[in-house]
Amino acid sequence: MIMSKNGKQLERTMQSRHIMMMALGGAIGAGLFKGSSTAIDMAGPSVIIAYLIGGIILLFIMQGLAEMAVRNREARTFRDLVQPLLGNYAAYFLDWIYWKMWVLNIAAEAVVAAVFLQYWVPNIPIWVLALIVSVVVTVVNVLSVKLFAETEYWLALLKISVIVLFILFGIITLSVSFQGHTAPGLSNLTNHGGFFPNGMSGLVTAMLVVIYSYGGTEMIGVTLAETKDPEKVVPKAVRGTLTRIISFYILPFFVIVSLIPWKQVNSVQQSPFVTVFKTVGIPYADHIMNAVILLAIISSMNSGLYAASRVLYTQAMDGRIPKLFSKLSKKHVPVYAILACTTSLYIGVMISLFAGSKTFEYLMGSLGYTVLFIWIIIALSHLKCRKNQKQQARYYVRLFPFTTWLALISLFAVLVGVVLTSSIAVTSVTAGIYLFITITYAVFRSRSTKRLNENVMNMQNF
Repeated sequence: MIMSKNGKQLERTMQSRHIMMMALGGAIGAGLFKGSSTAIDMAGPSVIIAYLIGGIILLFIMQGLAEMAVRNREARTFRDLVQPLLGNYAAYFLDWIYWKMWVLNIAAEAVVAAVFLQYWVPNIPIWVLALIVSVVVTVVNVLSVKLFAETEYWLALLKISVIVLFILFGIITLSVSFQGHTAPGLSNLTNHGGFFPNGMSGLVTAMLVVIYSYGGTEMIGVTLAETKDPEKVVPKAVRGTLTRIISFYILPFFVIVSLIPWKQVNSVQQSPFVTVFKTVGIPYADHIMNAVILLAIISSMNSGLYAASRVLYTQAMDGRIPKLFSKLSKKHVPVYAILACTTSLYIGVMISLFAGSKTFEYLMGSLGYTVLFIWIIIALSHLKCRKNQKQQARYYVRLFPFTTWLALISLFAVLVGVVLTSSIAVTSVTAGIYLFITITYAVFRSRSTKRLNENVMNMQNF
């Protein structure tokens, strides 16, 4: 029973289809539709390999997350899964970097949504369009969990359907010539500097964008308190989500770098998905695709705001932040937690006043680091979850611990490569944020210890 400040509780209204689509909604957003051009610019055609590696790592991480969720039926969020295994600091750190990831992500995606809107209304400033999108997402989230889940379900289903059509159409375009269009086949994969035009360093650098793009799938871990039968639903959602995410990344990238020379992908401001349709010359297809991508990014923002607000809610429920953020509305929605998280949207709007469309690139690097650390903590937790467990869980990873160790080693290798190849500014800012989180933990822990000692002394004196 998860009671809030005003006596209400979160309702378990989300079903398997909602959870699966939420995970897809969080992962298939700006990282795919906008960040794809950045990844291609870094790695060239070898970006396909980068997303394959990232997909395999994601598979192993999510399997571990599903097993931990089944073993801990009382868990509400990541904190409840991690704290018994890795301790208070790891749980505190994970909670806050996860919250930081989503509040920055929704701010970045608000600006990206504005960029796609500007495709139709180029004379309206980006900050105005970002403000409009931010208000819409806020309203959807504060109304009700059921409305949010249904909205997210249909938005995610729409973008998945369009990606499937994009893949089918792209494969046909690659192999069939028509109306002045010459089918390029696979020539673009090797004709412009080879499959690895920037070498292995380009592949490693692109991994930060890859990890960022896949980030959001682990959102399943914060839906536990509002999911019916989580021990059944979560493993099912993981199995259904993973194959789709890997397919929806690797195949679209294959189509993009095969149809368009990789050097041309990043030369335009619009998404590579829009560029593909525009290059082929289908009437109005670029506008249709632009609209779908816009809805897809709003869908991702929707999921991100949900995740961030639930982290704040559970923090308030546990007494780590003011109880105000645990108050629920009549529709059982943590409205104050949602409104607190939406402040990042409006901060993003203010940043876009000066940085414009570059806001997304500035935020994406830090977000990639955060996803890396979240996955590392999940992997470490999974390694410890079977200790002192006499019975096998209903759902378990059959190749444990090999898959988890492989994922963990790969993540550390990617982390080292990213530190060596990424911008010093992005790395320094991210390190500063992590240091701040660590300092606040030390301060709060010291205050709690002092308060406990005072209580003990008062009882002894009494």
